[in-house]
This record gives sequence, structure tokens and C-alpha cells, in this order.
Amino acid sequence: MSQQPDGERAGAAPDAPPTPSRRRFLITTIAALPAAGALAGCEIRSGTASTNAAASAAADGASAGPYQPVFFKPDEWRCLQAAADRMIPHDAEGPGALDLDVPVFIDKQMNIGYGYAADLYMRGPFPHDVPPLSGMQSRMTPRDVYRTGLAALDAHCRAHFAGREFAALPPADQDKLLHGMDSGAIKFEQTSATRFVSLLWQNVKEGYFADPIHGGNKGAGSWKMIGFPGARADFADWVDQPGKRYPLGPATIAGNQTS
Repeated sequence: MSQQPDGERAGAAPDAPPTPSRRRFLITTIAALPAAGALAGCEIRSGTASTNAAASAAADGASAGPYQPVFFKPDEWRCLQAAADRMIPHDAEGPGALDLDVPVFIDKQMNIGYGYAADLYMRGPFPHDVPPLSGMQSRMTPRDVYRTGLAALDAHCRAHFAGREFAALPPADQDKLLHGMDSGAIKFEQTSATRFVSLLWQNVKEGYFADPIHGGNKGAGSWKMIGFPGARADFADWVDQPGKRYPLGPATIAGNQTS
């Protein structure tokens, strides 16, 4: 099958699947992550959920019951959860993507300005083979990328794994597929596999480290793992105490103190 080019180059991803090095990569690159959560203030298009209501419901990663996705369909949701779980799995070093509700973060992002590419120029032209710094070169919004990418991934799996979807495959096969998409070895006829997995990896990292008010990083779990103090107003009390261990847990944007 041939891939329809859209001109956007995928970001770099780990070459090998070992979990510890993958998590260390996340910790050491947190400062370079784009602040997707900042887009949560964008105006919501008609027919989508309220940003304020979503923020209140996820103020500290708490949930009254199982989350019901608004954008993703059931089969897409299964595929998204399985892929996010392989990108940041739970292990002895810290919580995984599913532990911290990363798919919830992505679903919420699809229903605000970010999902609709509200801050991007989307009228073309869309030249191919441009440098990565030229930005996105595609008429597809993040919503479009996920809708076509998840469907293409499951279709590819059904065609090559006896009718099984991605979520039903063993972890080793899932890892091979994700790495194959990232390297360009696996191509989809319907959409760009590399662009899809690159966007997914970007959003998984963002949901893992963003403030819990945006739906992911449940209980500020990733902040606790790396020792990040969170969104405190100031640290004046600690400026003159070099070498002393900071004893407080992270504080969220919503003002919640975690232990």
C-alpha cells in the first residue's frame, strides 16, 4: 500500500522499546514539550462540550466514574488506550499513561480549539518535503488525524493479524507496529502513518505532564515522579534554603495540594 504524503515529518521517537530508557527520555525532555494544555482556553466550536465544565470535572484528575469519551468512538477509544499504554507503560519507575488518564486528556483536547486546529492556518497551499520547522503542512486537523489514523491502524492489524484489532494484539506486536509507523516502514493507504503516530506521541507526552486540570496527569502523578512542585504562586520561603529538600507535594492550577 502507498502512503498519501501530507508534507509533515514525524518527530523523533525512541529507536528501541526498553521501558526504563523511554521513561528517562520523558523526564529529561519535559522542558521541551509544547504546552498543548494552553490551548484549552481556545473557543469551543458549536456542538462540543464546555471547557469550564471539563476543567471542573478534571480539576485534580478525579472522576466520579469511568470516563465516557466525547470525541472517540468505542473502537477508536480501545485503540487509543492500547497505543498510549505501550508508549508509556506502568512500571517500577512510575505510573503509565493509563494510570494518569492520558487518553482522557486527548479526548478533551479534541473538543476544544486544539482539536479543530483553531490557531493554525488551514487554507493551503500545503507543500510537501519542507523542513520540520516550517510547521504542519496538511489540511487535516488533529481530529482528522486521529479519526483516520486510528481506523487505518485497526484496518492494518485486521489485514495482517487474522482479523484482530490493535488492542487485541500482544504488547510485542503493538510495539513493532508503533515503531514501524514511526520509521516509515509501515504505511497506510488512507492517511500518513508517521504523521499519526507522531501526533499521538506528542499528545501522550503532553497529557502525561500537563496540569491535571486538562484531564490527564491524574493526581499529578508524573509531577510526583520527577519531583516537580507544580503551579505554586512563589517559592520565596525556599530561596534562602539551598540544599534543603523541598517537603511539599505538587500544587495544581486549580489550587489543589497533592501529597
